[in-house]
Amino acid sequence: MRIAIPYENNMVFQHFGHTTRFAMYDVQDGQIVSSVVIPALGSGHGALAGFLKNSRVDVVICGGIGGGAQQALKEAGIQLYGGVQGECQAAVEAFVAGQLNYDPEARCDHHDHGEHTCGEHTCGEHDCGGSCHH
Repeated sequence: MRIAIPYENNMVFQHFGHTTRFAMYDVQDGQIVSSVVIPALGSGHGALAGFLKNSRVDVVICGGIGGGAQQALKEAGIQLYGGVQGECQAAVEAFVAGQLNYDPEARCDHHDHGEHTCGEHTCGEHDCGGSCHH
């Protein structure tokens, strides 16, 4: 299984569509067997979903993610675990152990405007341009 996480300074980057790098983890028999940080090829949900599909990713763990990106990942056959915060390695370890704290309703909505606090980040401050819904 291959897991991808939008990456910034060892942490889960909180806006999927604006990530510039992914941490990729290969998991086999419940163990992380390899990890690498690679540049994202493209930007926006369609390009990133295609990049992840071509990279044989099975699971994406992320923070905020828009509805279009959610749909693009679904169409690519990639499972999504959103609303995750913290270190990338810890998130993968929790996922493998079946203990990942995620929010299936987490998403950034670019059609709302304004800045507000959502969890531990403020929408608008990370160029979300909208609101996160939980």
